[in-house]
Amino acid sequence: MIKIDITKKLYGAVGEMSLDINLNIKKGEFIAISGKSGSGKTTLLRVLAGLEDANGDIEIDNRVWLSKKKILPTQKREIGFLFQDYALFPNMSVEDNLLFVKKDKELAKYLLEVTELTELKNRLPNSLSGGQKQRVSLCRALMSRPKLLLLDEPLSALDPTMRKKLQNEILLLHKEFNITTIIVSHDPSEIYHLADRVVVLELGKIINIGTPKDILLRTTGTQKFSFEGEILDIIKVDVIYIAIISIGQQLVEVVISQREAKTLKIGEKLQVSTKAFSPNILKYN
Repeated sequence: MIKIDITKKLYGAVGEMSLDINLNIKKGEFIAISGKSGSGKTTLLRVLAGLEDANGDIEIDNRVWLSKKKILPTQKREIGFLFQDYALFPNMSVEDNLLFVKKDKELAKYLLEVTELTELKNRLPNSLSGGQKQRVSLCRALMSRPKLLLLDEPLSALDPTMRKKLQNEILLLHKEFNITTIIVSHDPSEIYHLADRVVVLELGKIINIGTPKDILLRTTGTQKFSFEGEILDIIKVDVIYIAIISIGQQLVEVVISQREAKTLKIGEKLQVSTKAFSPNILKYN
């Protein structure tokens, strides 16, 4: 069990705010932290890692990491931290990057096999692709057999195919090592695929918490589909108005009324929902 009860002053786009988190996490649980930029997500991970200070208490398996009287150093917290920027040692081979954490060749061999990196074990990081570097970083984060794995948007720079592959590898290793994992992510499909619970932050506060289905599915009443999007353009075609809306990585055209065309603004965030809708599902060849 992880018990978190912390406060910390932050300075963001809206000025001074307080990170105020009271959260209990079960051992072996996979938690996704979501929310707008500047809501305190990365700061929360850094406080858990001991990279930033805070007021309050953090306790893991009855071991105190943070209290009024004690601050446990990062190197003694039994954590694995996976960053977006890989943070690999450029002058060390893939295998040596892992063994730098712990001289356990059997564990390194196993992790490289699971992530399909065995044939690359003698390569230097600068000869690897982004996806390969991220897999090496994941392996290295697990070399110490951490009690807590912290993932700060680790897959955001990867293409969809590699992102999906790494999601599966992260989930496999999370379960096999029985690690408690916390990931910061903006990707709804990633959150749905990986997380047991989602914690939504806004201006440093928890505003929602629940299962991915409860948090991500926003339909109400007779709505069948509901998506969050951004208006990119509003155009008139003959007698009708069409809004070009960005939803995820897709652009869609939505017919709107004359009144909506006058009141909606380009750049505005909105929710797009449908009711009587029968979708056609086509498989990619």
